[in-house]
Amino acid sequence: MHKTGLYWFTNDLRVADNPLLTEAASEVDQLICVYLYPQLTPFLAQFSGQQQLGAHRLRFVDQALQDLNHSLAKQGQRLAVIHQTAEQTLPSLIEQYNVTHLYVNRCAGWDETKQMHTLKQQFPYLKVVSLSVNSLFQESQLPFTLAQLPATFTRFRKCMEPVNTRDLLPVSELPSTPLPPEERSQPHQADPRVDYLGGETAGQQHCQWYFSHDFASHYKQTRNGLVGKSYSTKFSPWLALGCLSPAQLVAYIQRYEHEIGANESTYWIVFELLWREYFYWYAMKHGALLFARSGITASTVTKPLDQSKFHRWTKGETDFAIVNACMKQLHATGYLSNRGRQLAASCLIHELDMDWRYGAAYFETQLIDYDVASNWGNWQYLAGVGADPNPSRRFNLDKQTQMYDPHRQFITRWLGE
Repeated sequence: MHKTGLYWFTNDLRVADNPLLTEAASEVDQLICVYLYPQLTPFLAQFSGQQQLGAHRLRFVDQALQDLNHSLAKQGQRLAVIHQTAEQTLPSLIEQYNVTHLYVNRCAGWDETKQMHTLKQQFPYLKVVSLSVNSLFQESQLPFTLAQLPATFTRFRKCMEPVNTRDLLPVSELPSTPLPPEERSQPHQADPRVDYLGGETAGQQHCQWYFSHDFASHYKQTRNGLVGKSYSTKFSPWLALGCLSPAQLVAYIQRYEHEIGANESTYWIVFELLWREYFYWYAMKHGALLFARSGITASTVTKPLDQSKFHRWTKGETDFAIVNACMKQLHATGYLSNRGRQLAASCLIHELDMDWRYGAAYFETQLIDYDVASNWGNWQYLAGVGADPNPSRRFNLDKQTQMYDPHRQFITRWLGE
């Protein structure tokens, strides 16, 4: 029996160390590779106040897709990028090409989960293969059931630190595609004003640059910085789209520790990867509650939207210079440091007294490193309705300014003060 596979790329935009792509290559005679371009859903439009996704986020996605297509083309494959929803696209592809196998990353997003459920009902004969391609571990490696996921990160970390990550996988030889040839596109040129270029190639180059210096040995001391390229790892844009795998980063860290030396800072990079891992499984467990006003709590507090305050927050026109600088940076680059995100979120939630979902949705439209679990999970955490024993993560913004921008370099850079 002829086997035709459909590989639905989501946030796993790489060919190296891709266990799902490796499995597809070993099981089918032909393979169709597709990517469904991100859309602004009605829910996202309502809460973000935006009419389209941010230009920086889409630029980074476009670059990643072009790099992936280039890698696939080396093996006679191609990536079909489709600007329609899964409901509009996948059923017709399955029927048109007599698809027998569907391969899809196990996404933490609730919409993707519902779409997969619908497809399984619509095509009961279809073999659906789903793996957690963009996480450190598979569910079978967890020393607890998903329903028993620890309520706090600390407990999760202590459970998972003894568990070994998998070995890296080489690039698999892929079967041919039944899709017609595509028109050749021009290579995407890097913008010298932008620090981040999307794609697997650029992600590997960034890792090589980062670990060729001693930044990792000082990461814990510098990670909360606001100005500069090397104060934090900046791996998140490539992790978010799956251009890099967490396992690849662990391998880079282990090599660095073997050659240069291990210390608390090199451990702390793995510590942050485990935070990311925790939010992934947190989202998998809680599903639609990730987007609920009350989060995973029984909170009944309602906070109406004040359009004027929300607009001033998005534009960086609040009463807090440090927050304004953060929002100006986000608008100009599509990126914001972890510390900057916490300050901006604390302002919206606690100073402006607004529903945290408006901020989470706005960040989703803008961030080049948008990750559904990390973004929405962190906003819940700061709003006191998520995985945090502390009911309130309110930051003293004046004190934070003194701590992290004492000479107002960051504020001056983005506000011109």
